[in-house]
Amino acid sequence: MDQRLALFQLAQAHGLDAGARARLMALAGLAGEPPGAAARLWRAVALLAAALVGLGLVMWVAANWEDLGRAGRFWLLQGVVVAMGLGACLRPMLRAPLGLITLLAVGALFAYFGQTYQTGADAWQLFALWAGLTLPLALGARHDAVWAPWALVAATGVSLWVQTHTGHQWRVQPDDLRVHALGWGALGLLCLLLSPAWAGWTGAGPWARRTALTLAAVALTLTAIGGLFHKDIAPHYPLGLLLLALAGVWLSRPAHFEVFGLSAAAMGLNALVVGGLARLLFEHGGRDPIGGLTLIGLVSAALLALSVRWILRLVREDAAREGTQDGEDAA
Repeated sequence: MDQRLALFQLAQAHGLDAGARARLMALAGLAGEPPGAAARLWRAVALLAAALVGLGLVMWVAANWEDLGRAGRFWLLQGVVVAMGLGACLRPMLRAPLGLITLLAVGALFAYFGQTYQTGADAWQLFALWAGLTLPLALGARHDAVWAPWALVAATGVSLWVQTHTGHQWRVQPDDLRVHALGWGALGLLCLLLSPAWAGWTGAGPWARRTALTLAAVALTLTAIGGLFHKDIAPHYPLGLLLLALAGVWLSRPAHFEVFGLSAAAMGLNALVVGGLARLLFEHGGRDPIGGLTLIGLVSAALLALSVRWILRLVREDAAREGTQDGEDAA
């Protein structure tokens, strides 16, 4: 339970007046500003400002497309990349926001290059180049403000690669299993790169890891659903079920516990199980669609309730382990 809410309930139960409530909050350490709140606020403001500046640069170039010559556009974008990159190197306190601007500016530069010269390169190649050239930037920044969007760029490149090698279509067919499996493997490597096991080397934090896990779970679930509703169920569906189940088991273990990624895997599993039930009922369930829909709703609610209960139990167990570890460290 939230500590502040528990104190309010305690004060209400004992009929404490305003002064007594204030003293109770002070004794609990909740009366003043949380420690480090000002520093965290300004870091958040700096990161938001960096995101707005980077996106504003892209929009400004697009709005003034006809007024800037080709050389002017390139000089502007390259100048921003160099200036922000040097600023990130020379000003450690501003490394995260300046690194974010640099990442966005590199993307804008590649987009303009691709539109200007029409190289014939596939979209996934530009995203792969974007991710590859900015990987040293993310390693140097060692902050989620750079790693999280970098993970989005890398995952987009993988998705576009899959789309290119399946006939430039977002399709799921049995013959495409090898391509989709390679894409899933690439997303798995991305999650591994941003996992706590490599955090000492990469500097990636929880939000970068959660971004990668969520994107991987979404890609896996959508592809498996596409296999489910193929004319004959494609092997993507059982393989997707198996991989999401293995991910759930892995993320539920104490050494690798991650509630955000575990929730994404559980939601994906629920969607696939309910989808499989829906196909089974409407193909072999007779002529009672109302009964079928009712059963699907009941199963969906039961699966969701069981998933939430399981994850909450794991969260409590993890909190208990952390409390025990803190007590041992203090002793």
